[in-house]
Amino acid sequence: MSEGKITGLSSVEVEERVKAGKVNTDAGLKTRSVKRICYDNIFTLFNAVNVILAIIVALTGSFKNMLFMGVIVCNTAIGIIQEIRSKKTTDKLTIVAKAKVKALRDGKTLEINSDEIVEDDIIELGRGDQVPADCIVVEGFCDCNESLLTGESDLIAKQKDSKLMSGSFINSGKVYAKVTHVGAASYANKITAEAKVHKMVNSQIMETMNGLIRIISIIIFPLGALLFAKAYFFNGIDLIQSILTTVSAMIGMIPEGLILLTSTVLAVAVVRLAKHKVLVQQLYCIETLARVDVFCADKTGTITSGKMLLDKIVPIKKDSEDELIRAIKNINDADDDKNETALAIENYFKDNKTDKLSLKKVIPFSSDKKWSGAEFSEGCYVQGATQFILNASEGAVVKQAQDLAVDSRVLLVAKVDGFDDKGNIKGTPKPLGFICIKDEIRETAADTIKFFQDEGVTVKVISGDDPRTVSGIAKTVGVANAEKYVDATTLKTDEEIAEAVQNFAVFGRVKPEQKKAFVVALQKFGHTVAMTGDGVNDVLSLKQADCSIAMASGSAAARNVAHLVLLENDFATMTNVVAEGRRSINNLQRSASLFLVKTLLSMSLALIFLFMPWGYPFQPIQMTLISAFTIGVPSFVLALEPNHDRIKGHFLTNVIVRSIPSAVVIVIAILFINIIGYNVFNFDYDQISTMCVLTMSIIGFMLVIRLSIPFTPIRIGLIIVIVGGTILGCVFFGNLFNIAEYTTEMALFHAITCAVGCGLFFVFYKIVDIWYNKYQSKFV
Repeated sequence: MSEGKITGLSSVEVEERVKAGKVNTDAGLKTRSVKRICYDNIFTLFNAVNVILAIIVALTGSFKNMLFMGVIVCNTAIGIIQEIRSKKTTDKLTIVAKAKVKALRDGKTLEINSDEIVEDDIIELGRGDQVPADCIVVEGFCDCNESLLTGESDLIAKQKDSKLMSGSFINSGKVYAKVTHVGAASYANKITAEAKVHKMVNSQIMETMNGLIRIISIIIFPLGALLFAKAYFFNGIDLIQSILTTVSAMIGMIPEGLILLTSTVLAVAVVRLAKHKVLVQQLYCIETLARVDVFCADKTGTITSGKMLLDKIVPIKKDSEDELIRAIKNINDADDDKNETALAIENYFKDNKTDKLSLKKVIPFSSDKKWSGAEFSEGCYVQGATQFILNASEGAVVKQAQDLAVDSRVLLVAKVDGFDDKGNIKGTPKPLGFICIKDEIRETAADTIKFFQDEGVTVKVISGDDPRTVSGIAKTVGVANAEKYVDATTLKTDEEIAEAVQNFAVFGRVKPEQKKAFVVALQKFGHTVAMTGDGVNDVLSLKQADCSIAMASGSAAARNVAHLVLLENDFATMTNVVAEGRRSINNLQRSASLFLVKTLLSMSLALIFLFMPWGYPFQPIQMTLISAFTIGVPSFVLALEPNHDRIKGHFLTNVIVRSIPSAVVIVIAILFINIIGYNVFNFDYDQISTMCVLTMSIIGFMLVIRLSIPFTPIRIGLIIVIVGGTILGCVFFGNLFNIAEYTTEMALFHAITCAVGCGLFFVFYKIVDIWYNKYQSKFV
């Protein structure tokens, strides 16, 4: 188009539209601000409870008993740092995705940013360009790929007065188009309107943590008030001591280290996955993916690379093969504006030295005719859709094309007598053979699909393409029941969709809103669903899925709403994500039992000591010693070890089963020490408190030893460190931790108590193991 013919907007007109707000501002999904991330991590119910307890302790002047706040600060810092890191990486991806646009202004062609486009701008779009805003073609023609919007990879012909939707790509041709809608009013942004910035994940760990915090928050202050009143008003204990013992009981109920451990383990998983070029945008999605039992794979971008491959050449007759190859190569060489199909043909014949024909005339591809052709001195040839080149009388050839189309896109190549002035075929075409084009399947797709299926995950393939083609691709990569496919256009109701997701493995001609409906239906059947996608058309389903995965090369909307982004667009990295998830969850389940022992026994003792004549036998600083060596250090070491076992059962059930026997034994032992110690041996509070602290530590060691089986060098070293650390703390820092000196009576009494406690420990766990093995067998 001549620039003198259409000059575009003037500078004054552009300025007027900018002032009116008619600018293509980025209305895509935004990541949370740093301020919001800090706010959400700092102002939590968990932090509020601990700050209140710290203030109460500070008022007593016993600042050493405030050491527990160090864990709270670390936990908050890790959460903030990880989320800010994820935000920065996501924002960089969005910036990289932005491209320059050619716009006609004041009669000149200018390169501007996509967010500088104004309504009524005239923009130039050619092969490979992404449409930055909704437009209408004013001159030229092109073939448009709207797969990111509709999911269908078929090219759509566009000519004068045709609409171009933002987010689509120009596959071939060149047009000048007038911008009709910008910013939030554009088609792509309307589709993403339902997607939210921050979507919480379906996480058993998160549910367990939040549930514990809610329950503890309800119980802790009334129970603490009763403990304080009982100690101060009824037992006559002085004010400072009453406050400290009460706070100690309350701190013991809060599994503060478990929150930190969870954040740390998942943050380490994020760093490890980053090395595999996987961006984790939500910590707990690592766990969710490890629990997924249905994987909905978007064909394009997940199983296929988005590129085309020439699979094979099929001649009608053997003696026509040479002419067929010569015709294909020369027609393709005559095309100066090659689309993906033409590039696939060019790559197939790159080493072919067939004769070059003398070109006289080119008939470009037309979406109306569905074929292209060329006239050479040696003859005339066409290639394209069989049914548009041949008439119905060529039934055998049409049938052969239909058979080949089961797993390929098929182009017919035929010799013709020539072309008329309008470019139409003269005479009767003589079929030479077929070109079979396939989507390029990722090299790692089959292995990745096999990995998921071997792990008990059902794979379903979803696409906007013909279901027969999608079924063929699914079969190639080994998707189970790939032959069971359905055309989604036949599914009209939610009931039909619900039935289809149970009976079919492959879905073709799927609309964007149907993808979301498929996920909802699967979730209603109790499945944990993962979904992959790269287009705007995938946003609603990605948002709905329990765990969503997007390709970095896809739309910004898909990337922002996804929990995981594959930075190198490699589906194979999903196996690393699952492995990290299993390591994290299995180890967290094992380590969390150490924390829950403290929570369970603290709650139990707090309730019991309300009705006992003695004071609560622990102080905050003593709980810090116990937490450090029998819970903190071993839990962090055990939580970061390799562990790729399949996850079985529910997180909370698995943790409680490992916790209850130890908690019960400790409660029994502490009651025994208090009853016999006060009534028989007349021990004082400091002596009773010391024996309770060390009894809890010894039973804690037993649990660590149990969790460390089978022993490895690092686990043996861990046991030595925690035992040695506790001994050093008691011997050299006894005054700091309020540890009393042992008398002979104390030593004998405590030795007998611990021996009996260890015996009960083994008996209780033996009983629980029998039940637990039966429980776990349900998930095999």
